[in-house]
Amino acid sequence: MASQKKDKINSKHIEFLNLAFEQAKINLGSTKTNPSVGCVVEKNGSIISSGCTSFNGYPHAEFNALNKNLNFKNSNIYITLEPCTHYGKTPPCTNIIIRKKPKNVYYSLDDFDERTTKKAKTLLIKKNIKVNKNLLKNKALDFYESYQSKHINKLPLLDAKIALSNDFFTIHKEKKWITNQYSRSIGHLLRSRYECIITTSETLNKDNAILNCRIKGLENKTPDLIIVDRKLKIKKTLSIFKNEQISRKIIIFTYSNNLKRLPNFFKKNNIKLYGITKNKNEKKEIISIIEILKKRGYTRLFVEAGLKFISFLIKEKIIKYLYIFKSNIRLNSKGKNNFSVNYIKNIKLKNKQNVFLFGDKLFKEKIR
Repeated sequence: MASQKKDKINSKHIEFLNLAFEQAKINLGSTKTNPSVGCVVEKNGSIISSGCTSFNGYPHAEFNALNKNLNFKNSNIYITLEPCTHYGKTPPCTNIIIRKKPKNVYYSLDDFDERTTKKAKTLLIKKNIKVNKNLLKNKALDFYESYQSKHINKLPLLDAKIALSNDFFTIHKEKKWITNQYSRSIGHLLRSRYECIITTSETLNKDNAILNCRIKGLENKTPDLIIVDRKLKIKKTLSIFKNEQISRKIIIFTYSNNLKRLPNFFKKNNIKLYGITKNKNEKKEIISIIEILKKRGYTRLFVEAGLKFISFLIKEKIIKYLYIFKSNIRLNSKGKNNFSVNYIKNIKLKNKQNVFLFGDKLFKEKIR
């Protein structure tokens, strides 16, 4: 009987902590150098408050959940990441937690920031607040992989997406899109969860894509745009260079000997050029770009490009996860590919996502 009661209690904690992760997803990719954290406060079996890390990183989730005229005494606080204990742009989140006098604090993972890591538990216990950590730890490790990469010698998280017909074509000869409008909406939602989109000049020159977030209410979460353009062949008439689009940061990576070309155009459009050294090893070129982006503070990168570039990233195992939007329509003679689709075909589609796309399917497959 005692075991069943314990299981019921643990199930309750996991339920509330999962809700905290749903909060953390709200601003994932939009909190700059801070991690996106979720916080849920429960009292007497009901959620009385919740919060997430604010857009651009401040205030933190705990402050947003607790800075309210409510009685939080003897409540339970569920947080996706260890609350901070250090002073930065804001006071420590442990300060407001202590002031509100909860009974218990539950969090999934110790912070990776050495200013805080493994300090919150000791501090809160001294104030007679019980602390339980490491619930849903594996989920948290996956969720905060990009944040962890910032604090260890590791490349940023790099994911990608591609759209396919049911017979593995990536280009419709007669239409612009392979998948339906519901898949495209989810694609925009995915964009909002990353800090920048990486593409190629070849893709942009062909498709004239804007690659922004066109979901009402999420327009301000359009990621920065990173363009790989080794020979600086990008067309100057593309839509991304129109006035209404260039408020986002645009960075072009090109061979160093191109840096002095067209200075007026790039200065006018506030485009930053970075030089890369030509290397016979293409993987080293791409890794050098990713390392520069890490130094600039990017931790969550999303690739939207053509089949050739995506296949290269799969082959070299540079991508962590590949999102595959697959239409239920066979294109037959109306479909084509500009590169071999074998690298995509060799991926076993086994992780179908629980989202209804009116005939289309979405898979999230781990590449490395």
